[in-house]
Amino acid sequence: MKIEDIKANAFAMPLTSPAFPRGPYRFTNREFLVITYRTDMDALRAVVPEPLEISEPLVKFEFIRMPDSTGFGDYTESGQVIPVSFRGVKGNYAHAMYLNDHPPIAGGRELWGFPKKLASPILETEIDTLVGTLDYGKVQIAKATMGFKHKIVDHASILTSLAAPNFLLKIIPHVDGSARICELVRYFTTQVTLKGAWTAPASLELHPHALAPVADLPVIKIESAIHFIADLTLDLGEVVHDYLSPK
Repeated sequence: MKIEDIKANAFAMPLTSPAFPRGPYRFTNREFLVITYRTDMDALRAVVPEPLEISEPLVKFEFIRMPDSTGFGDYTESGQVIPVSFRGVKGNYAHAMYLNDHPPIAGGRELWGFPKKLASPILETEIDTLVGTLDYGKVQIAKATMGFKHKIVDHASILTSLAAPNFLLKIIPHVDGSARICELVRYFTTQVTLKGAWTAPASLELHPHALAPVADLPVIKIESAIHFIADLTLDLGEVVHDYLSPK
């Protein structure tokens, strides 16, 4: 293969059979269970990178069922997202994500810098209860429950939340093991069609694990719980801060 062919075709690994296709990436009937809880402020400060800022000790624990996603297939994801602000604009920082499908793990890490690891999340309805579980190997590290569609939520608040910027810390090492890329990335979700949104009583329990430390941000009090279904597009990102820049 000639050098010009490599330059023309290279966008992901492996070169001749990339783990994921080129975007855009459209998600249909994406189902969310999001439980917002209060945690320890010092624990948050220890994991949120500057120049992002925290105003309240809140965490969103998410279970997301994705039955139809362009190029990524059918999978489920779970993790922790932290409300932050950047230059005075409110947004969300993805702290930890666990999922059961290789293409979005590879694509999420390589393209945007999503903090994705392989695990076994499940989001399902058991009679009158929405149940989310997250296992890392054979160990259950999270379990969430929520009443099924008790009360309709105003769509405007959900759409505003989905329109907010999202932030990631993208790290790609050099061949000598040092950081070659270390950037704060911002991305947006667009073309959102919200199909329904509900709230109900909810619970969340987190368990310690050496390699999946979701319990390091402990649950002190549950503030809210939202269940919603939407179609949306995951846009590509932009670099808003380069940690390796001499400036």
